[in-house]
Amino acid sequence: MTSALEISDLCGELLVTGFPGPTLDADTARALTERRRSGVVLFRRNIESVDSVFELCRELIAATRSEHGPFIAVDQEGGRVIRIPPPAIQLPPMRDLGILGKPGLCRRAGAVVGLELLSMGINVAFAPVLDVDSNPDNPVIGDRSFSGDPELVASLGSAYIEGLQGRGVLACGKHFPGHGDTHLDSHTHLPVVSRPREHLDAVELVPFRRCVGWVGSLMTAHVVYEGLDPGVPATMSQQILKDLLRRELGFRGLLFSDDLEMKAIADRQDIEQAAVGAIRAGCDVLLVCSDPSLADRAHEALVREAGADEEFHARCIQAAERSRSARRRFPCRPAPSVAAMHRAIDESGASGLMTDLTIHRARTLPPPA
Repeated sequence: MTSALEISDLCGELLVTGFPGPTLDADTARALTERRRSGVVLFRRNIESVDSVFELCRELIAATRSEHGPFIAVDQEGGRVIRIPPPAIQLPPMRDLGILGKPGLCRRAGAVVGLELLSMGINVAFAPVLDVDSNPDNPVIGDRSFSGDPELVASLGSAYIEGLQGRGVLACGKHFPGHGDTHLDSHTHLPVVSRPREHLDAVELVPFRRCVGWVGSLMTAHVVYEGLDPGVPATMSQQILKDLLRRELGFRGLLFSDDLEMKAIADRQDIEQAAVGAIRAGCDVLLVCSDPSLADRAHEALVREAGADEEFHARCIQAAERSRSARRRFPCRPAPSVAAMHRAIDESGASGLMTDLTIHRARTLPPPA
């Protein structure tokens, strides 16, 4: 019989959470030490400088008692979604890279970001966006996407993933099965895409179909797709996550939920229902990004359900093994010192890349009128 402690540890593998400020608080440290979390996600509120990130990552690694180490994740896409300040590279929006249309530059961009993040101690980049920019009224994706051309998104996204993971950082393509055709932001509403399956196959699914063979992780979309599973957000849909993503597309990597505190989910389910429902649907690691009390409630709900339901317990075992496997493959490996981290950033190739991006942009775009 599985003990309560073993179930608690098991369910802790399935949670990555945020915390309040630029220093590691006692509650988060305790949750990591007690194996009630598999890691954290960093936001602007946690980051003062690259030096502070380096020291914070060292604290997080020391607090984690799992032999697999923690996930330390960050949204570092480029453009308007950048968390790490200079001297880390400040990439332009992915749309700019899409306009240039050069996979080699995208591969270099991923490699630079990967080298810099790893030197600080970060082992997960929630990037690249694999959504196709197919709706000009989309309030949340837009220039975060490489292009409105599905094949170009697939090509450039694949190259970026190759560069990032080649430097030892887990890439996370988002937001499966595509957030580019929505007219609402899932942070504040539940978007619905009414396109038929044939359209989704021809547009939204193209980049994911291309990348599933080597991207280490994906993130779900809190979006309803009427052509796939009417009325059910993808994060909660077994038809989308198990039948389509796992069985049809053949994805074998780690599947993160998007933040369960976003209103697309939180306005319709309490955190206990959402946590259990997302894991049951096929998510492997849940993001709870702001409220530590909600993360605690999510963990307690997973523990209760895993202790009461053998099928759910087996699903948690499967998800936990994917969580551990990803951390074995992409461990946190910060530079040995702050000085060494700065040397890595200085030698990352960022300066040459930014120069080349500027040159190619000048050649590609017409001069302003």
